[in-house]
Amino acid sequence: MEMQSGIELQRRIDRTHESPLFYKIFALVAGGMFLDAADVYMASAVASTVLKTGWSTLAQNSYFLSSGFLGLFIGSLTAGFIGDLKGRRVAYQINLLLFGGFTFLAAFAPNMWMLIICRLFSSIGLGSEIVTGYSMVNEFAPIHSRGKWCAAVSLIANSGAPITMLLCTLIIPHYGWRVMFAGIGIVAAVLWYLRRDIPESPRWLMAHGKETQAEQIIEQLEVNGSDDFTDTKTTKRETVHHSIGISLFVAIVAVSATIICQYTFTSWVPTLLLKRGINISGSLGLSTLMMLGAPVGCAIGAFLVDRIGRKKTIVPAFLLTAVFGMFYARQDTMTGVVIIGFLLTACFYVLMAAVVAVYVAELFPTTFRFRGSGIANGIAKLFTVAMPIVVAWMLKVTTTNMIFWTISAIALFAGIVVWSLGDETNQKDIG
Repeated sequence: MEMQSGIELQRRIDRTHESPLFYKIFALVAGGMFLDAADVYMASAVASTVLKTGWSTLAQNSYFLSSGFLGLFIGSLTAGFIGDLKGRRVAYQINLLLFGGFTFLAAFAPNMWMLIICRLFSSIGLGSEIVTGYSMVNEFAPIHSRGKWCAAVSLIANSGAPITMLLCTLIIPHYGWRVMFAGIGIVAAVLWYLRRDIPESPRWLMAHGKETQAEQIIEQLEVNGSDDFTDTKTTKRETVHHSIGISLFVAIVAVSATIICQYTFTSWVPTLLLKRGINISGSLGLSTLMMLGAPVGCAIGAFLVDRIGRKKTIVPAFLLTAVFGMFYARQDTMTGVVIIGFLLTACFYVLMAAVVAVYVAELFPTTFRFRGSGIANGIAKLFTVAMPIVVAWMLKVTTTNMIFWTISAIALFAGIVVWSLGDETNQKDIG
C-alpha cells in the first residue's frame, strides 16, 4: 500500500496545473538565476576597472577570476550532496546566503586579496544556485510543461548579461565598482527573505519516506486543478533512466560540450578574428548583433523542448553548432562573421536552455538528481578553467581555423552521445 501511495502521489504531481505556489517558486528561482548571471558579468567589469585604477595588479586579477571558477566548481559539488542528503530547501537557502552575504561584504573589501576571498565564497553560492535553481523548478513543474518552465528560467537568467553590462557602463564610471557589489548583495538579501517559507520538494520528501508531508505540498500545487488522464499510455509509470553511470556520462558530456563551445566562442572569437584581420572588438554594435542570438536561442529552446522532445531539440542544436563552427572558420567578411556568429550564438543558447536548464536534472532519479547535476556542472567548470590554456597553446602550434574545427568536433561528439545513450525524458515520470 505504501508503494502504491507513492506512485499515486507522483502521478498527482505530474497532473497538476500551474498554481500560485508554483509561480512563486518559478519567480524566486528566476530572480536568483538572474542575479547569478549579473554577478558573473559584473565581476569581469570590476576586474578591468580595478586594474585600470591601480587598485589591483594583473596577477591579482587572474587570482580574482580563478577564485570565481574554483568557487563555481566547489559550489556545484557541495550543493548536489546537500540537496540530495539534507533536502532541496536547505541547499536552496544556504547558496543564496553565501552568494548574497559575501557579495555584499565585497563592497567593503579593504584590499584586492580580501576581494578575492569574498569572490571565492560568493562563487560557491553562485555554483550552488545553478544546480539547485533548475532542479527546483523541474521538481515542482507539471509534467506537460516542465521543459518550458525550466527553459524560461534560462531565458531570464541569460538576459542578466546585457542588462548588467549596461548597468556597469552607467554606474561604475560615476559611482565606482563597490556600489555594484552592494546593490547585488542587498537584492540577494531581499530574495533570501522571500525564500524563507519555500516548501521542501514533494519529490524529495517521497524519496525519503515522508509521504504525509509531501501530500500537504501537493495539495497546494493542485489548487488550480489537475489533468484527468484516462488512457493507459499516459497513466503508465515509465522508467526513463539508464544506469546512474551512463546518465552521468551523458550529463557530463552534454553540459561540458555546451559550456566549452559557448565560453570558447564568446571569450576568444574577437582575438581569433583579429588574427585574420577582422576587428569586431571595437564595434559594440556588431558584437551586440551577434549576442542577440542568446535570447533568441533560449526562446527557441523553451518553445521546442516540450513540443518535440529533449533529444530532438538538443541533438540538432549540437549538429548545427558543428556545421556553423566550420562555416565560421571560413568567413572572411564582416557580414558573414556577424550572420554566422548570430546563428552560432543562437545554437549555443538553445543548448543552454535545453541541456543545462532542463535535460541534465531529468537524467537522474530524485535521490541522485542534485548530485548528478552538481557533478556534471562542476566538471564542466573545470574544463572552462582549462580552456584558456588549451586555446593559447593551440594558437601557438596551429591556425585559428583549428579552434573552430575543435568546437565543431566537440559539438558533434556530444550530439552523438546524447542521441545514442541519452534517455528521452519528455512528458515522462522522472522518478
